[in-house]
Amino acid sequence: MGIFISVEKTIECVLIAVIYACLLVMISGKILGMMQSCAYVGKKLVKWTRRRNNMLMSRLSLLTLASLLTYCILSLCFSFVGQWSAVIGLAAIVIFCFTYLYADAKHSVKSPVTLTPRLKRLYRVLWLVLAILIYIVVTLLNFADYVWGQVLFTSLKYVVLTFFPVLLVPIVCFANLICLVYEKPKNAKYIREARQKLSASGATVVGITGSYGKTSAKNILSHLLDGDYKVLSTPRSYNTPLGIARALNESEEEFNLFIAEMGARHVGDIEELCSYFTPDYALITGICNQHLESFGSIDNIISEKGKIIKAAKNFTCIAKGCASLFTGEEGKIKTADIVKDVLSDSTGTQFTLTLGGQDIRVKTKLLGEHSAYNIGLCALLAYDLGVSAEHIAERIASIEYIEHRLQPIVSNGVNIIDDGYNSNIIGARAALKVLSTFGGRKIVVTPGLVELGILEEEENRALGARLVGVDRVILVGETLVGVISEGYKEAGGDMEKLTVVHTLTDAQEELKGRLLAGDTVLFLNDLPDMYI
Repeated sequence: MGIFISVEKTIECVLIAVIYACLLVMISGKILGMMQSCAYVGKKLVKWTRRRNNMLMSRLSLLTLASLLTYCILSLCFSFVGQWSAVIGLAAIVIFCFTYLYADAKHSVKSPVTLTPRLKRLYRVLWLVLAILIYIVVTLLNFADYVWGQVLFTSLKYVVLTFFPVLLVPIVCFANLICLVYEKPKNAKYIREARQKLSASGATVVGITGSYGKTSAKNILSHLLDGDYKVLSTPRSYNTPLGIARALNESEEEFNLFIAEMGARHVGDIEELCSYFTPDYALITGICNQHLESFGSIDNIISEKGKIIKAAKNFTCIAKGCASLFTGEEGKIKTADIVKDVLSDSTGTQFTLTLGGQDIRVKTKLLGEHSAYNIGLCALLAYDLGVSAEHIAERIASIEYIEHRLQPIVSNGVNIIDDGYNSNIIGARAALKVLSTFGGRKIVVTPGLVELGILEEEENRALGARLVGVDRVILVGETLVGVISEGYKEAGGDMEKLTVVHTLTDAQEELKGRLLAGDTVLFLNDLPDMYI
């Protein structure tokens, strides 16, 4: 009989562990998605959960409390069935887990989870970790019940399981650490293969970095070089070691010039990228306080971006006004002071470009005065790479809008300016300046600016002040909107023109049916969920 009970209890423990682990993994879906958004860095995930007004832990705590109370009631009500009362109580956990999933599904994320192979591996490891932990806990509880034999404990022994939801974040971080044992050497091999492919191609490498404008400069430069070179460039905002490696490994086309966008959030990032993919030439688009939160100081930002100058085999083209920041490297720097007489309106930008001693009047459909200087920076490098001034001028006229970067869209007579990938101070000012060139009513939808460290409150307050005079302001989210609203009010803004909503979807619903032909809506910075 003792052996039969032991086997029976083992089966019970296994079933509870398997089923409950499945439920918890389902509940963890958005946490895993956020881990993906945090580049699989556990510290960033934990920091996200601690952001002001983040409701994740509150919802998980509510799930725990509801499960706990209902479990106790159910188990005690069925205490007359003996040891099975503890199992019956588990129905409370199942019911509230599904209730949580139903309620959570109504809060859609703006950045959908991408089921990459890496995320799938994390899902599997998380399930295994949870199943093992639950099995150990349930087995120990049954052993305690066997030794102790108290009636009340027998009925309530599984109540400990109701606390697992509030432990999900650290458990996810632990599962992620286990995955890193496999991911790190795999990633190193993937990068090594990309480096070998780049070396075998003999291609000229151009590295682009800066606090803002990297993707725009990459697309502009690719366009200017097209026809003179077979250009391969990193897609979208792929600017990490793995992103750059992916661009190389997945390309099947021949190329003789490779453009790598190089992003940096921490000291050492640019140095690491340059060690993997050493540039022959480089561009620095500009410097501001973006990512100050992770860099710690503006001096660290300047120093880190400047490492691309040292790494470049030839020279680096630097945006006008930034060259003076990089002392001691003057011999490897060229400044793009070749743009003048800039005129910009809602139809595009005109300017005079000086190349090879001749002035050429050019026009681009890109919006904003700053776009002229971005083009000038890229034109300087293209000219030094052997592209003629005439060809550069021709190509400037056919540069297409860059997705989510002051990209104008007309819908039912309404002008929409999609600046969703703009999350820096300089870009925000430029976007508002572009908005002012449009006619009709002007509306701004924004969640604010992030990753500014100690300057985050100050700059978002200043952003609020700059919104005064706009016909309508819609602030999105919970974290930064209070500061923006205060800055708006302090600067004399009409609070009746300001609305706060929770999500971008809510903002779109707020606008629906209220827009008129000729109105212009600026979507300024469509933040990932980790910042909302």
